[in-house]
Amino acid sequence: MRLGIDIGGTFTDIVYVGDDGEVATRKVLSSPDDYSRSIRESLPGMFDERAVSGAALREVIHGTTVATNAILEQRGANTALITTKGFRDVLELRRIRMPELYNWHWDKPPDLVERRLRFEVPERINAHGGVLTPLDHDAAASVIDQIASLGVESIAICLINSYVNPAHEELLARMIAERHPRISVSVSSEILREVKEYERTATTVVNAYVAPIVGRYVDSLSQSLRDLNVRAPLMIMQSNGGVMTARESSRRPVYMIESGPAAGVIAAHDLVSRQGIPNAITLDMGGTTAKASIIEDGALSTAAEYEVGSSLSLVSRLIKGGGHLIRVPAIDVAEVGAGGGSIAWLDEGQALNIGPHSAGASPGPVCYDQGGTETTNTDANLVLGYINPEGLVGGGLQLDRSKAQQCVERQIAAPLGMSLLEAAYGIHLLANSNMTRAVRAVSTERGRDVRNFALIAFGGAGPLHACEMGLALGMKEAVIPPYPGLFSAFGLLSADIEHHYVQTYFKKTREADLEQLNATINRIEKHIVGLLTSQGFSENEIDLHCYADMRYSGQSYELTIPVGSTRLSSDAIGRLEDAYDAEHEKTYGHKGGEGEDYTFVNFRLIGRVARKSSTVAPSQNGFKPRQAGRRQAYFGPDHGLVDTAVLSRGDLEADPREGPLLIDEYDSTTVVPPGCSAWVDAHGNIRIGLRAP
Repeated sequence: MRLGIDIGGTFTDIVYVGDDGEVATRKVLSSPDDYSRSIRESLPGMFDERAVSGAALREVIHGTTVATNAILEQRGANTALITTKGFRDVLELRRIRMPELYNWHWDKPPDLVERRLRFEVPERINAHGGVLTPLDHDAAASVIDQIASLGVESIAICLINSYVNPAHEELLARMIAERHPRISVSVSSEILREVKEYERTATTVVNAYVAPIVGRYVDSLSQSLRDLNVRAPLMIMQSNGGVMTARESSRRPVYMIESGPAAGVIAAHDLVSRQGIPNAITLDMGGTTAKASIIEDGALSTAAEYEVGSSLSLVSRLIKGGGHLIRVPAIDVAEVGAGGGSIAWLDEGQALNIGPHSAGASPGPVCYDQGGTETTNTDANLVLGYINPEGLVGGGLQLDRSKAQQCVERQIAAPLGMSLLEAAYGIHLLANSNMTRAVRAVSTERGRDVRNFALIAFGGAGPLHACEMGLALGMKEAVIPPYPGLFSAFGLLSADIEHHYVQTYFKKTREADLEQLNATINRIEKHIVGLLTSQGFSENEIDLHCYADMRYSGQSYELTIPVGSTRLSSDAIGRLEDAYDAEHEKTYGHKGGEGEDYTFVNFRLIGRVARKSSTVAPSQNGFKPRQAGRRQAYFGPDHGLVDTAVLSRGDLEADPREGPLLIDEYDSTTVVPPGCSAWVDAHGNIRIGLRAP
């Protein structure tokens, strides 16, 4: 038996899958004061219902927002930075980019390490790895002791050119371990062995900033699982869509910053792969945010870097500088502050806004009746009749519709001179509008026509908004997978074991020494294979995938090109140049001319151990029909209040049924507006044909 646990800002989702395909689920409010508490309190009852013990679990896969929240809320560890003399301010200088060009009042986010905690040591290594100035041992010891006297909990070490020769960084790390073993240490040559000083420093600092927080959280969760007699290994989801051991996540937590959004995309990729849907856009709408990603020709979209902690709600390749840079591989996800708990508010000009602030799990929306006082998207959807008034998660979370109505009326409808339903529908449409920005960021902004993609909608609130969003974007079909509100937790169970490693190799392609180049790739290969075999996997289980970061000579940024082999020849380099031309034209609309020079920047290797089992096929579980009901639902001024059929997934058949429909489930409700039609396919997915009425 296997367990997937996904912690979000509002709900914690738990999925249990038995070897026989049996599925059990839990969706409970998260506990922001101690995220592991919701897990500890939920599992015993789940085990009792299935008449099993924790000892029967084979593995536990976990996705969490602990590291992300530590950065967003500026409550990470008290961190210091040690760098080469003369480079104290690299972190503060950043890139010369700002996301709001004409906003004179914009301030960059505060540095995770303030200047008084940034220290220099005398040393210098040149760009070829030669030692120009040996590390001054006495000066380094003095700096380390001074840092310890300031009560620092974590230290980031980032010395100039350590990506080519890490000897001085390794010596500093040993000195810290010997003199002050309780201080956590993050070494740039272990975190990101790559050229570009700011990128390497920023990524290492983020790792150091969250490492103690993640370490304590993982230790606490591991102990809680042991107390429940769970002896299965705890695995943690990475931002790149793979999983790693709990021990590795404590050492390199920067690789798990975006683990939650990655899990949902992995689940969607598993779904479309099994069903032959080549092109899809994912929409994961939870309680706090909505995330969008793209699957094109069956392949995930990935990014070599991203920013976290940005004051902007929209992630875009065209907007940089608003957050803390993290240069590690991640599934390319655009995110906006538009979830079920997003707060609706009026600005000084009485214009309606929603998000990015959220009511979260505590106090939550007004209708949860747990102390919330501000109108949220969930309150509006309840007023519109979309959400089952008997409660969420199978009635486990009771709702107070009258309180939601009073709040929407008092805070939004009355000030705007609108009716209650008009105001609630305006909130609903505005949330849709915000989310379409995320979808466009991964599609039309990158030259993709969304009309050629299916919309895969999940998360507790995704099915509520999917049809209206798809219609607004001109899409033809929406797909609602089984267990949509718990879908990301299923994604955890279908992720591969995966490790990434990068090594800078800065050389023009036609000047590359093939023997030296292949020796570099071979060294990375041995490192990854050694890491995975130390975790108990055999060499014949490991698949290696090699990539080259390349650019035209003179460019500042590079594109990543699949290499196809871990040993290169002259002919293979020529093919890489052709592939780079094609990728450059696809990305930017043009390519280099005749006789263009090309430069290798980095080589990347991914070591992957494929899962022995994937997510359970949902059609094996079945969805029982129930006696259909009816509910009054508002579908805008053109339709008004409509007496709408309320079904379960099991009530739908292979033949399309015309909307409007409300499809209630344990973990979500799917809204099918007038003019659209819905049916269930052989895999248990709700397929919705999108046609404007």
